Amino acid sequence: MLYHFLYPLHEQFSVLNVFRYLTFRSIGSAVTAFLIVFLLGPVFIRWLKAQQIGQVVRTDGPETHLSKQGVPTMGGMLIVASMGVSTLLWADLTNPLVWVCLLLTVFYAMIGSFDDWQKIKKCNSKGLSARGKLILQVAGATMVGLFLLISPVYDGNLSLPFFKDFHPDLGWWYIPFAVTVIVGASNAVNLTDGLDGLAAGPVMITAGVYFIFSYAAGHVIVAEYLQIPAVQGAGEVSVFCGTIIGACLGFLWFNAYPAQLFMGDVGSLALGGALGTVSIIIKQEFLLAIAGGIFVMEVISVILQVGYFKMSGGKRIFLMAPFHHHFEKKGWAEPKVVMRFWIVSIILGLVALATLKLR
Repeated sequence: MLYHFLYPLHEQFSVLNVFRYLTFRSIGSAVTAFLIVFLLGPVFIRWLKAQQIGQVVRTDGPETHLSKQGVPTMGGMLIVASMGVSTLLWADLTNPLVWVCLLLTVFYAMIGSFDDWQKIKKCNSKGLSARGKLILQVAGATMVGLFLLISPVYDGNLSLPFFKDFHPDLGWWYIPFAVTVIVGASNAVNLTDGLDGLAAGPVMITAGVYFIFSYAAGHVIVAEYLQIPAVQGAGEVSVFCGTIIGACLGFLWFNAYPAQLFMGDVGSLALGGALGTVSIIIKQEFLLAIAGGIFVMEVISVILQVGYFKMSGGKRIFLMAPFHHHFEKKGWAEPKVVMRFWIVSIILGLVALATLKLR
């Protein structure tokens, strides 16, 4: 809204010309999202406590997590709300790609909030059934894939890191591919959200990588120079990426060890879905496996653990899955696990950025 209200006045007030620049509006969206979470966080935490919306801890998890019982959760509502307000304030709202990102994020947040509510208020430790959750996630992701594929500026071609001339065309198979990416990213972030600050950090780092890629993809000359697909209007997605960074940064103020607030499924499902949607929009789907490598590791650890447990008749590869719990069981302090996972995430983010020139 600020863009639409203030930029038209730039001829009378030259200072308002800054609203034409994506970098300025992306930074503005990040700062706004951060301030919303930072300033409203204490009030929101008190409200959650008053409503008795607290974390439900699994009895089969690490013993150190028992102290987290009752800590306010569903903080993802504040994250998504700040992202929504910041996007509406700073983005060009005539750009349909912005709305695709925002609507998918809100829809996944609704799925997560219902799941959290079932766990907390309905005393259902498993929350929404896995099948029900998956059906809703697939439905939302299918709409995104269908919208993009029928858009005149999109096609079913893929872009692979390290390969500049290899762009296989999936045709209509691009829709199930997009569904796999979005749903997979959403559930991967959800699995990672098991320690104080663990999910928010890599999400923020991955969003930072996609901020750069979306800006480049929206600029025809830059995209051609870097040999990445140019996507009309994708530059505006960098404003949305800015809201993810700012919201996660503000959330970490309260989620850092020892956490005062957890994001819950409402936050993790929404943030993962947002990253998956951005990757689809700017045609850097496979880059998500590099920049978001931490999420991939967590998913693989669960798949290996479950598969080996069934095949071996009860044996385990890891002391506990997802992967971060394995290190807790080995005696690593929770802050050490989180910090080292962050370090790995930063390295993977740099590797992802390096693919801009390694093509």
